[in-house]
Amino acid sequence: MNRPENLSQLKDETKIWDIAVIGGGSSGLGVALDAISRGLSVVLFEKSDFAKGTSSRSTKLVHGGVRYLAQGDVALVFEALKERGKLLKNAPHLAHDQPFIIPIYTWKDRMMYSVGLKVYDWMSGRLSLGKSEFISVEETLKRLPGLKPDGLYGGVVYHDGQFDDARLALNIAQSADEAGTCILNYVGVNSLVKNEAGKITGLHVSDKLTKEKYLVNAKMVVNATGVFADKILQMDNPEADRMIQPSQGIHVVLDLDFLGGKDALMIPETRDGRVLFAVPWHGKLVVGTTDTLREKAKLEPEALKKEIDFVLETAAGYLAKVPTRADVRSVFAGLRPLARPKEGSTKTKEISRSHKVILSGSGLVTLTGGKWTTFRKMGEDTVEYFTKVTGEKLRASKSLDMKIHGATNYVPAGHWGIYGFDAKPIQDLIKANKAWESKLHPDFPNIEAEVIWSVREEMAVKVEDILARRIRMLFLDAQAAIDTAPKVAKLMADEMGKDEEWIETELANFNRTASKYLIK
Repeated sequence: MNRPENLSQLKDETKIWDIAVIGGGSSGLGVALDAISRGLSVVLFEKSDFAKGTSSRSTKLVHGGVRYLAQGDVALVFEALKERGKLLKNAPHLAHDQPFIIPIYTWKDRMMYSVGLKVYDWMSGRLSLGKSEFISVEETLKRLPGLKPDGLYGGVVYHDGQFDDARLALNIAQSADEAGTCILNYVGVNSLVKNEAGKITGLHVSDKLTKEKYLVNAKMVVNATGVFADKILQMDNPEADRMIQPSQGIHVVLDLDFLGGKDALMIPETRDGRVLFAVPWHGKLVVGTTDTLREKAKLEPEALKKEIDFVLETAAGYLAKVPTRADVRSVFAGLRPLARPKEGSTKTKEISRSHKVILSGSGLVTLTGGKWTTFRKMGEDTVEYFTKVTGEKLRASKSLDMKIHGATNYVPAGHWGIYGFDAKPIQDLIKANKAWESKLHPDFPNIEAEVIWSVREEMAVKVEDILARRIRMLFLDAQAAIDTAPKVAKLMADEMGKDEEWIETELANFNRTASKYLIK
């Protein structure tokens, strides 16, 4: 992706795009991918970096949703299982099978979860990742050596998907870009443009880096801004009611030896009625999540002390080695864009994660709700509104079988796997500069060449873009990321032609953000 080239496409103010998408998280990228698969002209604006918000802060699961099945939301589970299976085929370098083990303590639980997960298997159909089964106490402890043995009756194994969320967002952006979409990060929407009849005809946008402003004409505008959807809805209609209730979920990251093995742990019912996951991810253990109502949407939400304590205390009930705050390598928070509950209701865990598409009187199309697993279907359903808005015929969607950038039959070993077919060209950069073979941090496998690649090919323009969403170090070990930031800033400055003042500003900004990932 080339940001200057994409920006230059905005200079032609006579051009009329078929669809302009606001938001570069999973929802907006799903819309862009589906629209371009139908031959429409598409432009997408993200005011920060791709997946900066909720879409980089998930539990890292591509799943049908065992909890949703228990709640009776069968349609959502069917839909998600189909999308899960397709995503693992379309992005094998980023999404893969992850075995989960539910610890069993009673015969009743064995029967309940065994039967329930057999239904889950059946619903997966030919896209199943593997059969669920009951395993003995000995096998459970062999596969989860960090699990407490006290009172254990055995375990139930089932299969779901695991992925790298921010990398997938980036690869979807690259896929859309390569197919002809004009994809841009750090471009914000200032206002909506309307004709005399009050119908939206375009957007006023500005480049956050250069401050240059552009007029963009579009037949249809899609609001896919997640927890910030109300801001665009009120930009359209200042009197619009609030639709979104932010619900915060946090995750703590521990060393992998707290659980051991390659299997993930699923705790089926916490004291607040949710499930808790402990998932191996990039050599660490991601544990979460919570469900806390927050009144205000923030781009960089912070984990509350009570949330951190809840996750650690719940995990301590199942892990032989009790995790403490001192053991937390990183803590991150994300906001779910849930439908605003009725007055007095606080049970956000019971609100369906099904997505919803809303058409305003002005022609603004808003996509709300949903989850990462169904991003493509969410996009398809949103693009279907093109005919309603414009009256023009729409070609059939082809996004279901589109391979995502990086997809390869041979996934490179080690940390190179997330790059897919880009791994070799990144390694080839070392031929131009042997120094780029150096590690960024002694505890991580990433090398300097990855920074150069991120700047040249992945539209990274800030230190945070690289350490948070290109190589994920901030999410894995916040202190290591802070220690690595000066080296990354220097590499970026040399590559982008920036001065010492830029480096100082970037480091100050990054350290301010990174401090929120440290346990206080």
